[in-house]
Amino acid sequence: MKKLSQLITSIKPIRVVGNTDIEITDVVNDSRKAREGILFVAVKGVAVDSHRFIADVIAVGARAIVCEELPEKLHDYVTYVQVDNSVVALAHIADEWFDHPSRNLRLVGVTGTNGKTTTATLLYEMARLMGYKAGLLSTVKNIIDTREETAKQTTPDHLTLNRLLHEMVQAGCEYAFMEVSSHACVQRRIEGITFAGGIFTNLTRDHMDFHKTVDNYIAAKKMFFDMLPDGAFALVNADDKVGEVMLQNTRASKYRYSLRSMADFKGRIVESRLDGTTLELNGNQVEVLFTGRFNAYNLLSVYGASLLLGFDPQQVLVKMSLLEPVAGRFQTLRSPRGYTAIVDYAHTPDALINVLDTIREVVGTSGHIITVCGCGGNRDAGKRPIMARESAVRSDRVILTSDNPRNEDPDEILRQMEEGLPDENRLTTLTITDRRQAIRTACQLARMGDVVLVAGKGHEDYQEIKGVKHHFDDREQVLEVFEAETK
Repeated sequence: MKKLSQLITSIKPIRVVGNTDIEITDVVNDSRKAREGILFVAVKGVAVDSHRFIADVIAVGARAIVCEELPEKLHDYVTYVQVDNSVVALAHIADEWFDHPSRNLRLVGVTGTNGKTTTATLLYEMARLMGYKAGLLSTVKNIIDTREETAKQTTPDHLTLNRLLHEMVQAGCEYAFMEVSSHACVQRRIEGITFAGGIFTNLTRDHMDFHKTVDNYIAAKKMFFDMLPDGAFALVNADDKVGEVMLQNTRASKYRYSLRSMADFKGRIVESRLDGTTLELNGNQVEVLFTGRFNAYNLLSVYGASLLLGFDPQQVLVKMSLLEPVAGRFQTLRSPRGYTAIVDYAHTPDALINVLDTIREVVGTSGHIITVCGCGGNRDAGKRPIMARESAVRSDRVILTSDNPRNEDPDEILRQMEEGLPDENRLTTLTITDRRQAIRTACQLARMGDVVLVAGKGHEDYQEIKGVKHHFDDREQVLEVFEAETK
């Protein structure tokens, strides 16, 4: 328990009504979690304004309310704290409630359109390989030292984020690595968090349903670098034109990584194969278990961040060769019939282009590329024809299929995708709504030396249809096909 007066020390209330010298048993912003003795923070969310539940939480015993608008009826046994922005207030209250956990960790945030999960996860693995306890907050999962928790959001809400960081501190972690989404920046979910460093991977079209314009999307990412403190590092991809934008107003020390030009951390692809790459990092060659230019960028950022964190440079090079691909990120599976299947999370045009160009670079003209892809429902509809077009022009055969249709009609999503197909590619493109059948068909079409790319869902083990998540794992589907091939 903590005193209310302590919890609100870092916020600037407009008005306080009642006694702040009271004990608080918990802090919640979800009225369904309210119980006796809690502090309830009423937030005006995108879908729900929780100010409407103030009376309900008081009825079950809430002792204090933080809100932007005071209710008409005030109870003398409840303390009311009025603030300009309850989201910002919640961030600082959560930080105080959990004893400022980010100040007791060397926390590195990773933002960008593609590569966030891989980069954050590999940094976690690097810290572990270097002998440190570490934590991870990612799209795929959250890890406290070695204990794993399913992730519900790329960047958790204020209370969950601070709780997880607090648990990392309690577990003895010295380092933590987290994905920082553009949504989290706009919704100020990282407010009050102290970062030791920030990494920018790249920026391409994504989340237009939320941000509306690319400029808004860039501004959202930039918010993260603008908030980095003195003494932190800002490491950006110099080969992405937006990289320099990220550095414009940051107080952090500025560093760059590049595959194409001079930079603090310079990389070069020496040789690329489907099962790995020979990579040169600041003049040192290392064999890595990753394929593709996009992965070279991810590994280069991991290398740079590791050195900026003070890890021994020679040991970092040794450990780079031990890092393994993240589940669902260019995950390579070999068929008994001699073709290769690759499961990848590529769900944006740029990510899909990167993966297909990588496959073509390795395979050349000796094998065919058969791509299975779809687009999610209730998301950026503008990218649907683009995804289909890029798949078609970079593959020998394409099967358009359902992804996570959510509350949309999957056939309508596919119709919109088909609008992007060039006329010359229509005869080499199939549309199969059933994703299971689409994957099976792609594998049946494949011959020895071919590559089947199953794109869009990667690590996800579900398909969301009409608000219901059904178990579905692309990797499992491919392995079922392989098993049938041996019979």
